[in-house]
Amino acid sequence: MITRRGFLKILGSSVVGAMAFGGYAFAYEPIVRLNIARYALTPPGWTPGLKLRVVALADLHACEPWMSASRIAAICAKANELNGDVTVMLGDYTSGMNIVTRHMHSSEWSQVLAALRAPLGVHAIMGNHDWWEDKDAQKNDGVKPFAHRALADVGISVYSNRAVRLEKDGHGFWLAGLEDQLALLAGKRWGRARMVGLDDLDSTLAQVWDDAPVILLAHEPDLFPRVPQRVSLTLSGHTHGGQIRLFGRSPVVPSRFGNRYAYGHVVEEGRNIIISGGLGCSIAPIRFGVPPEIVVIDLG
Repeated sequence: MITRRGFLKILGSSVVGAMAFGGYAFAYEPIVRLNIARYALTPPGWTPGLKLRVVALADLHACEPWMSASRIAAICAKANELNGDVTVMLGDYTSGMNIVTRHMHSSEWSQVLAALRAPLGVHAIMGNHDWWEDKDAQKNDGVKPFAHRALADVGISVYSNRAVRLEKDGHGFWLAGLEDQLALLAGKRWGRARMVGLDDLDSTLAQVWDDAPVILLAHEPDLFPRVPQRVSLTLSGHTHGGQIRLFGRSPVVPSRFGNRYAYGHVVEEGRNIIISGGLGCSIAPIRFGVPPEIVVIDLG
């Protein structure tokens, strides 16, 4: 079975010789386009009278030339214009791609992200690449990765299996943020026989002490079948919509569920998840049919 990495490498090689496709997928869509994906819903159990706008950013993968400091600044400016009550960032700030002209230091991209503003704050979780690209975090079995520290240093709240209660117009709601589900790599180098996730859904939700609605931030969408109905909405990134999306489906998705959680708003048994198509690229700087996007969710 072809892997996502193998598929994107094959496709990445082919576009070099296919100028028509390559000019769009390799240059225009990844680094020029910026969509606003809008959703409006009232999930089961949502507090009557609570109207909340969430602005979500996912998968920046900061690097040059694909996601430069100036491009991140433009994304932040656009996000601020969307008048969200709360802004959330869904992980993968660091780049795991080798096809770059320069890797950006965490102090650089975090300083740019510090421009984000929202009345109820800016809140972030980690993604798998934020762990995978930090060798110290891999060696020390869960020490906070440099991405976590960089965001905290510029005043952004970073969640690692933590829930916080916020209020708007006298109505409470919870933001619950999970640590990454693929955080620690397997291999002899790290002394681990298998990949280890650091997410703890049960203990995170145990911190919720009233019946106010819960918004769950989880970088990978694969845990969604385990999310209880107590959670009003789950927000995820990670998949990039497959980076290639044709006729509403993605040929390869980094999820054991395939296209089930590739992209967009999914409802299962009354439970809601929205998966962002993300902003940057992984493996290869290619996007086709799923341009970079900021997600706006109007709840209630």
